[in-house]
Order: sequence, then structure tokens, then C-alpha cells
Amino acid sequence: MPYKEKTVITGVHRQGTSEEDFHYRLEELRALAETAGGEVVWTMTQTLKHPKTGTYLGSGKLEELMEEAEAAEADLIVFNDELTPSQLRNITAETEIAVIDRTQLILDIFAQRAQSREGKLQVELAQLNYTLPRLRGQGKVLSRLGGGIGTRGPGETKLEMDQRHIRNRMTEIRRQLDQTARHRIQYRERRKENKAYQVALIGYTNAGKSTILRRLTDADVLVENQLFATLDPTTKKMVMPSGFSFLMTDTVGFIQQLPTTLIAAFRSTLEEVKEADYLVHVVDASHPDAANHESSVHELLQELDASHIPVLTVYNKRDQLQKDFIASSSRHAMLISAVDDEDLRSFLERLQAAVMDSFQPYVSRFPAADGKWLHRLKEETIIQKERFHEEDETYEIQGYVSDNAAIYYEMQK
Repeated sequence: MPYKEKTVITGVHRQGTSEEDFHYRLEELRALAETAGGEVVWTMTQTLKHPKTGTYLGSGKLEELMEEAEAAEADLIVFNDELTPSQLRNITAETEIAVIDRTQLILDIFAQRAQSREGKLQVELAQLNYTLPRLRGQGKVLSRLGGGIGTRGPGETKLEMDQRHIRNRMTEIRRQLDQTARHRIQYRERRKENKAYQVALIGYTNAGKSTILRRLTDADVLVENQLFATLDPTTKKMVMPSGFSFLMTDTVGFIQQLPTTLIAAFRSTLEEVKEADYLVHVVDASHPDAANHESSVHELLQELDASHIPVLTVYNKRDQLQKDFIASSSRHAMLISAVDDEDLRSFLERLQAAVMDSFQPYVSRFPAADGKWLHRLKEETIIQKERFHEEDETYEIQGYVSDNAAIYYEMQK
């Protein structure tokens, strides 16, 4: 069994933040630490108007934190906010125990999870971007990064580079990522040329997006009860009950206060969200902080300029609910369990109905001999009624079609 680093977590409860919100955020930090391979042995908090400029915690509390961490024989202290360079320097001057913040912790998890070359480059860029302003006076800090949480990933061997080398490496990574992004754009444009309808699964980390995709497609998608199990987007072809074909993409999970370095680094991956025709927002209905998770996703959609894309909200994990759940007032929302076959069938039917609302109605009448046209209508549109007229041997099809689809323009001729 791998060694779990003894971890102490600490955070400032800002005045004006509810006790409940602060508790959930601290619990999320605990979950992040465990996901990274730590075992939380002690938690310390302090209520302040805002964190202290120089030391994050008050001087007395900081001293108490260091004493308790040493008594617990902790390997690591994790702070619940992103520390400024000066805060990090001042705190590490007080202890021999490794110190990291929430941002470094998330970067570490991303470093462990990245599988593709693009994902690894994105993580390294974010790591170097975070490290650069914190290099000055960090000889003592960097000397402690001998391995473990906060030190892993493709950038770990470059943490002790000087600023010039880091900037050069960042320029090279951006060049490689731009090249990858161009390939991704070409791939998306080919999909658009083929007029493939695109649905993106979005949501807070660990909401169940990957489980839905795997259960619907038997795709080889990693499914774990951990934060950030999926980093690299996976796209699979699927079919709605009417026969309408579309592409479904599983995307990286969101999180409250996702580090800006990561948003910037993963922007090309997150472009998959912007390019979607329809979004399925998966929410863990069983999580006590589900409402905040939901609003965090909405905020990130606005940041990505994707809030105009129509959304079906899927409240997942119905089987884990401990009490009655009141769903959003949104017309396009439903409660399911991704492990229930009947719920998944209902989800596809509801998705079809929701997508249909954004389509244009059509009626097409054509000779029965034109089987190719009938096949295309079944694959590229949502058919509602199909009628065969024996008197002139024609089909009459009523349905709905995307006004972005090639077949829609062919109907106008």
C-alpha cells in the first residue's frame, strides 16, 4: 500500500462567508489532499476579516499551526487559498515542513492525471506560470521539494531553473500547444463540415459525467470516485431514440476558484465546450454543496463565453440521496442515477426533446424509391411522424432539424 503523506490543512474563514460555505470549501480541500495521496491528520482554521497580508494567518495562529504540525509529524501543510509569493516565503521561513497552497495541490493532481501529450504540456505550463513569480528568495523552499505532493508532473525537474530558462521553456510549450490547438481546430472544422451535432458533458468535478458517457457507449473512459478523474476530453458517437446521430464529449471537471493558470493552460481543451451545439450540465444531487457547484459551473461558462449555448441540467446520483431533492426551476432539468438503465433511457429521451426545442420543424415528402433520403433524415434529423402514402407511393416525414445542418439547407432548395 503506497505511503500517504501526513497532511495538515488550514484556512481563513473570512467574515461575511457563511459557516456552511466555509465548511464545504474546507471539506473540498480535504478531498483534494486525499486525491493527491495525502492523509489529513489535523485541521486548523481562523476567522479573520481577510487573510493577513504577510503570513495569511495571524502570528499566534501561525505559531500554533507549526507546533501542531510538528507534533503530528506532518509531511505537508496545505493552505486553503492561493498564497502570494511573500506569504509563501514568510510561512516557509517558520518551518522545515513542506508548505503548498490550494493552487499547487490542484496542479499536482492535474500532473498525476494528465495522460495525453497535450494534457502534460498544459499542466507543465500552468506549473511554470505559477512558479515564476515565486522564484525569488525560494532557495529554501525549493530545497525541500524532494518529492511528494506539490512536486510532481512534467514540470518538476524545471522548478529550480532560473527565470530566463523558465520563460524560454514557457515560450516553447506555448508554441507546441498552439500547434496542437490548430490540429484540434482542424478536427472540429472537419466535424462541422460533416455537420455532426455536438453535445458536451460539463459539470463540477466528480459529478458523474464520465459514468454517463461510459454507460451510454461502453466507452473506455476512466471512472473513479475522485476529483479530476478526467482531464483529456473523450468524444463518442451516439444515437438518440429517434435514430438521430450526434457526438458526445466528456470534458474536464470544473471546481470553485479553479486556478487562473489552469483555465489559461486548458483553454484549448475547454474550447470543446464553446464549440458544442448543446450542453448537458451534470450536477451531483447528493452533494450537500450542490447549489454552489452548479453556480460555479455557470460562472465558468460565462468566463468561456459559452453561456448562450442551450443546456439540459441533469441532477445525478439519485440513488445516493438521503432526503427529498428539489430540482432547479429550469424547464430543462431532470433527476437521474447514471447507474440505472431506465434513468439513462429517460435521459436520452429528455435530451432528444430538449434538443428538438432548439431545432426547426420540417415536413418532407418524397418517392419511396428514394431510400437514401429517408436514411439521411433518420440519421441527421429528429423524426416525429413517418407516413407512407400508397396512392402515389411516397413517404411523408415530419420532424425537426438543426438550422446549422447541411440537410436543412438542402431542404430549402
